[in-house]
Amino acid sequence: MADVEEQGRTQSEEFTDESEEEDSEEEPKLKYERLSNGVTEILQKDAASCMTVHDKFLALGTHFGKVFLLDIQGNVTQKFEISSVKINQISLDESGEHVGICSEDGKVQVIGLYTREGFHENFDCPIKVSCATASRVWHSMSSCCRPQLLLYERNWLNRWKTSVLHEGEGSITNIQWRANLIAWSNNVGVKIYDIGTKQRITNVLRDNISLRPDMYPCSLCWKDNCTLIVGWGTSIKICVVKERNPTEMRDLPSRYVEIVSAFETEFFISGLAPLADQLVTLYFVKENSDQMDEEFRARPRLDIIQPLPESCEEISSDALTVRNFQDNECRDYRLEHSDGESLFYMISPKDIVVAKERDQDDHIDWLLEKKKYEEALMAAEISFKNIKRHDVQKIGMAYINHLVEKGDYDSAARKCQKVLGKNMELWENEVYRFKTIGQLKAISQYLPRGDLRLRPAIYEMILHEFLKTDYEGFATLIREWPGELYNNMAIVQTVTDHLRRDPTNRTLLTTLAELYTYDQRYDRALEIYLRLRHKDVYQLIHKHNLFSSIEDKIVLLMDFDKEKAVDMLLDNEDKISTDRVVEELADRPELLHVYLHKLFKRDHHKGQKYHGRQIVLYAEYDRPNLLPFLRDSTHCPLEKALEVCQQRNFVEETVFLLSRMGNCRRALQMIMEELEDVDKAIEFAKEQDDAELWEDLISYSIDKPPFITGLLNNIGTHVDPILLIYRIKEGMEIPNLRDSLVKILQDYNLQILLREGCKKILVADSLSLLQKMHRTQMRGVRWVFLCNMAKPFSVVVFHCRHMFHKECLPSSGLLPGVQFCNICSAKKRGPGSGILEMNK
Repeated sequence: MADVEEQGRTQSEEFTDESEEEDSEEEPKLKYERLSNGVTEILQKDAASCMTVHDKFLALGTHFGKVFLLDIQGNVTQKFEISSVKINQISLDESGEHVGICSEDGKVQVIGLYTREGFHENFDCPIKVSCATASRVWHSMSSCCRPQLLLYERNWLNRWKTSVLHEGEGSITNIQWRANLIAWSNNVGVKIYDIGTKQRITNVLRDNISLRPDMYPCSLCWKDNCTLIVGWGTSIKICVVKERNPTEMRDLPSRYVEIVSAFETEFFISGLAPLADQLVTLYFVKENSDQMDEEFRARPRLDIIQPLPESCEEISSDALTVRNFQDNECRDYRLEHSDGESLFYMISPKDIVVAKERDQDDHIDWLLEKKKYEEALMAAEISFKNIKRHDVQKIGMAYINHLVEKGDYDSAARKCQKVLGKNMELWENEVYRFKTIGQLKAISQYLPRGDLRLRPAIYEMILHEFLKTDYEGFATLIREWPGELYNNMAIVQTVTDHLRRDPTNRTLLTTLAELYTYDQRYDRALEIYLRLRHKDVYQLIHKHNLFSSIEDKIVLLMDFDKEKAVDMLLDNEDKISTDRVVEELADRPELLHVYLHKLFKRDHHKGQKYHGRQIVLYAEYDRPNLLPFLRDSTHCPLEKALEVCQQRNFVEETVFLLSRMGNCRRALQMIMEELEDVDKAIEFAKEQDDAELWEDLISYSIDKPPFITGLLNNIGTHVDPILLIYRIKEGMEIPNLRDSLVKILQDYNLQILLREGCKKILVADSLSLLQKMHRTQMRGVRWVFLCNMAKPFSVVVFHCRHMFHKECLPSSGLLPGVQFCNICSAKKRGPGSGILEMNK
C-alpha cells in the first residue's frame, strides 16, 4: 500500500511513501497531487464542505457559506456569498451554465452563470441535499419540517411548479440525477424514480441499520444512464435499471432494477466513482492502537477494485495523508469525479487531493525508479509519440550508465549500438569512456562501420589496443572492419614492428596479408599466403586475377593443395597455358601426372601430345587408371604403350593392347597362360566373336577340367556345345559336370522357346500386315478426269493413287503384263501394280 505524504504546498506533489514503495514491486495505478493555488488560501481560513466537478471548472462549497468557482488548477474564477453557515451540496447541469446550491440555513438557489435566470427559495429548516438543472430543482427538507423530497419544475409560463416526490422515512442524505432517473437515499434505503413515467421504480434497503445515516452517509454514483452504484457503510451494490417485458407489466412500473453485484468491504465507504468496468472507492479507516484498546482515525484509502457478482478483487490501494485526517469522520470525506477525464477529487475539510490515471511518462518514471531500465527503454520506444517528459535517448543513456556501474560492459556496449544511433558525438564520448575504464574490447564489435562512421583515429585506437594484448581479436577486427575505416599504412607499419619481435607468428602474418590485400599490394599478400600455405590463396588469385604472378609458383601451389591448384589451372587455361604448366612441373612427375590426369578427364583431346608421356606417368604413379586411359585415348602410341606394359609385366594392359593391335590370339594366350582366368578368356572370345579364337580356347582347355567346366557353363550361346563335348576324353573327371550339362540343356531349351516365340510373333505380324494390305488394295479409288469426255481414252490407276493415260505409260519391260508407276519408281518408293484399266 502506497502512502500519500504532504511535502509542501506546491501545485504538483508526489504522494508516495518511499519506505513502503521500495518494498512493493507492483506499479501504482494512480498518481496524486494536491489542489493548490486559490484552494490553499481558501482552506487556510475556511473548511471545505462539498464540491462538484464539471469538465470546464470546479465548484467548491465551504463551512462559512461561500461557493467558489475554480479552474482545474485551483485558481478562483468566481465567488458567491450564499450564507453564513455551511453549504451542504452543490450541483451543476450538464452544460455547466447553472449551479444549484443548498445550505444549512434553509436556502436553495439556482444561479445562472451566464444569464440572470435563477431560482431562490428559503425554508425554515436545513436543506441537506439538492440537485438542479435549468428547468428543474430537487431538494430535501428535514429537521423541524416533515422530511420531504420536493421537485420544482419550470412551466411554459416560466413559473415554478412544486411536486412532492417522497416524504417520511427520515432525512434524505443524498440525491443523484441522470437522464430521466432520480436516485435518493434516506434512513430506510435508496429509491429510484422515473421522471418520464412519474413512477418510483424500486427501493433498495440498506444492509447495516446500526450505523447512523448522518455519520455514515450513503454514497450514490451513476455509472451511465441505467447503472447506479450504491455504497453505504461497508456495503456496495451495483444496480441496473432494465425495461420490463410488456406482458409482465400489469400494474407494475415499466422498468425494474436488477442488482448485478453486491459485496462487503473492509472499511467504511466515503465515496464511489466508476473507472471503466472497475470502481474507485474512498474509504474511511479506523485502526486499533497498539498501546490502548481504543480506535483511532487512520489515513483514508483510495482503492481501485474489480466488482464481481458476490465479491471484489483489489487492483490497487493507496493510503492518503490528507491534512488533519486524525480529526475527520466518514461524513467529512467526499469523492467527486470528472466524466470527461479520469480525474478523481478527494475532498476533506482542510485538503483536496486530485488523483488521475498514470500515463506513459509516469509508467517510465516508475520503471526508472525501480532501475528497470530495459523495460523503461522499451516502453519509451513503443510510445515515443505519446511521451512528453522523457527522451528515448536519455533513457537509453541512463541504462548504459547503469550497466557500466554494474560492470556488465558487454551489455552496455551492445546497448550503445541501439541507443546512440547516428549521434557521432555520443559515440566518441562512449568510446573514450570505455577506454578510461579499460574496456575498449567490449565496445569494439558494436562500433558503426557502414555509411555512418567515426573518425579513423577512433578505430586505430581500438586496433592498437587489441594489438597489444590480443592478436586473435586484432585479426578478427581486421577481417570484419572495412579497410577504409582506418589508416591502413599506419596499421601495416605497426604490425610489421610486432613481427620483428615475433617473425613466425602465423596470426600476425595472416593479418598482414589481409592488410596488404586492402592496400592492393597483392604480390606481397600472395607471398605471405604461399609461405603460410593459407587456404585463402586461391581465392586471392581468382578475385584479383593474379595468374601472371603465379606462373613460377605452380609447384608451391600444388604442394599446398594439389586438387585446388589443378582445378584452378584448368579453369584458367586461357591465362596459364597447359604447355607452361607442363614446363613448370617437368621436374615433379608426380605432380605433372595429377595435372595431366585431370586434363584428360576433362577433355580426351586437349593434351594429346602428352599422351605418350602419360603412359609412363600412369605406369609409375597410377596403374589403376592406366587401362581406362589406354581404352579412352585415341592418340596414345600403342607400340610405346605395349613396350612399357611388357617391361613392367602389366598383363591386363598388355592383353588390351595386343587385342587393339590385332594380335588377338597372342592376347588370348596371355589370358590363359599368365592369368589362368577362364572367365576372362571366355569374355575376351565373346568380345572378339572369332571362331578361330574359340577353337584356340577349346584346344587349350581340353585337358584342363576347370577350364572345361567354365566353357560348358558359358559357351552354349556362341558355340555348339557338342563340339566341346565330343572332344572331352573318356574317363576325365570334370568338376560340376552334371550341373554344367543341365545348364546346357536349359539354355538350349530356352533358345528353342525363344525361336518358337519369335516365329509365332513373325507369323502373326506377317498375317496382320497381309490382311491390312489386302484391305487397302480392295478399297475404291476416287479419281477425277480433266480431259474431254467426248473423246474415248484409256486410264491406268495404281495403288499409290497415281493415274496415267495408257498411251503415256512405257512398255511393261521385263515382266510381261505387269506395269509400274513411273513416279514412285523414280523416288524408289517401290512399284505399284495396275489395279484398273478403263476405256472411254
